[in-house]
Parts: sequence; C-alpha cells; structure tokens
Amino acid sequence: MAHTVFIDGAEGTTGIEIRDRLQGRAEFELIALSDAERKDPACRKAALDFADFAILCLPDEAAREAVAMVAPDAGTRIIDASSAHRTTPGWIYGFPEIVGPGVIERATRVSNPGCYPTGFIALLAPLVRARLLPRDWPYTVNAVSGFSGGGKSLIARYEDEGDLAFRTYALSLDHKHLAEMQAKSGVNHTPVFAPSVVPAFRGMLVEVPLPIAAMRTAAAPDRLRAELARYYANSRLVTVHQGAPSELVVRNGADPSDRLDLWVLGSADGTRARLVAMYDNLGKGASGAAVQCLNLMAGTDELAGLRV
Repeated sequence: MAHTVFIDGAEGTTGIEIRDRLQGRAEFELIALSDAERKDPACRKAALDFADFAILCLPDEAAREAVAMVAPDAGTRIIDASSAHRTTPGWIYGFPEIVGPGVIERATRVSNPGCYPTGFIALLAPLVRARLLPRDWPYTVNAVSGFSGGGKSLIARYEDEGDLAFRTYALSLDHKHLAEMQAKSGVNHTPVFAPSVVPAFRGMLVEVPLPIAAMRTAAAPDRLRAELARYYANSRLVTVHQGAPSELVVRNGADPSDRLDLWVLGSADGTRARLVAMYDNLGKGASGAAVQCLNLMAGTDELAGLRV
C-alpha cells in the first residue's frame, strides 16, 4: 500500500522540486489540494491529519502553525524544510550522514538542514568529532549560492533586473542559519558567515578557510582529507575528492543534482587549508535532502528518486 504524502507549500521552489522527485513513484501517493483548498485552514488540516508524511515547504511561522494543526493522534510524520525547528528539542536533524540513517528511519519529526549549513556541517562536524580541528576556534564561512535559494522574491528580482551580478548580504553579521551551524557542527563560537548570491539559478559553494599554523591543535591538510574520506567512505551521495582542481565553478543552467562533493585543499607547506563543499542548493541543500529523509522514514531505497 502506498504511503500518502502531503507537501504543504507545494507551489514554492522547494516544494516543486520535491514533487518532481516523487512523481511516478508507486510507493507514494501525493495528496493534492486546489488553490482554494490550500487557502482553507480546514482543508489543510484534513490533509495534514490524513497524510502518512507531511513535508512542510513554508516560511518559518507558517511551518510552526502547520505543526500545531496536526492532531496528536493523527500519526502524521513530518519533515520540515523551513528553519523553524532545526535546533528545537525533540526534532531530529535531517542529515543522515551526520546523525545516522537509523535515527532518521525512526523519527516522527525531522527538520531539514539549511542549504548553507549543509556544506559547513558536512566539512566541520566529522573533523571536530575526530579532534582534528578544535572546537574552540572562531571559524569563518565564505559561501556563494544560486539565486533560487532566496525564494520567489529573489528569483523574480534576478529575472527582472538584468544587471544583478553579485549580491552579498547578512551584513549585520546575523543570519537565521547561524545557530544551526554552530550547534550541529559542534563548535563553541558562532561562525563569521559571509553569504553571497550570483546570477545562476542553482548551485552552491561553501568554503571554510583554515590558518592551520595559527590554530596549533589543527591537523595537517592530508590528515583532514583522509579523515573525511574515511568518514564518508560508505556514503552514496557524498564524495571526498583527493586531487586539487584548478578551479571550481557554479554554472548557470546546471542540471539538478543531489550529490555533495567535498575537497580539502592544502598549501604546499601544510600551514593553510581551504575546506570546500560544492552542491546544488535545491538538491542536497533542500529538496533532495527532504526526499532522502522521506525514503529512509518510509523504508524505501535511500536514493530513490534522487539525481546522483
């Protein structure tokens, strides 16, 4: 019997991509609401209560309201793609490679990782756990994303204003991803986060520069790379690359992907390193991550429907 799935917010960018990945899969039956029904709280509540799985692709406050709508005895298992519950007690962080697939399989409330935190946590968490990088270091994060990560308003701005070449933001040094980045990577200090947007629809590069010589307790780049390779050795989505490319680029018009590629790039003398994650902000950074968790929770192939 197929699992029923209700995507609350299915008309947004993330919701559309999730629906695309689930189309044609016999193990899931999508619950669809008309435009009028989506705006009717009673219809939404009925869909949320009826579904085996609800995937929330909503702004934070609307996601909290949706969770509150679900009847306690409904049995609906929720995947929240917003940032509303990423550090909320009782919610499982939806990053199988970090928390363990078995934890996701048993979860009833899962919070999807943010797009930027996905790269930062994938790079830092295993190395901090292995004590190859210090917890007590003021890490910085330089990141570039395609404009689809900003939702409908930013997509419209980039499509309507043809002169936008580069956008940096969060200049107040405050961003809703910061608490998640610190908590889930295991570091002691809030990172200095410098996010930017470029005129490509999808794609993301997240970089953590390491002044190893000044850090004292940090391991050499080769050892960092070896540990990441060991940690992700059994992952079917994450690849730790051994070589050093001449460049890494985000291309406009890139195909959707649910992969996550990692590099540790070290200076010749080993005193400096750049940890780099490259992925699709709408794939492993959003919709693909939600579908990966849904697959695990439903007991199907973890990679079913994903673009690998």
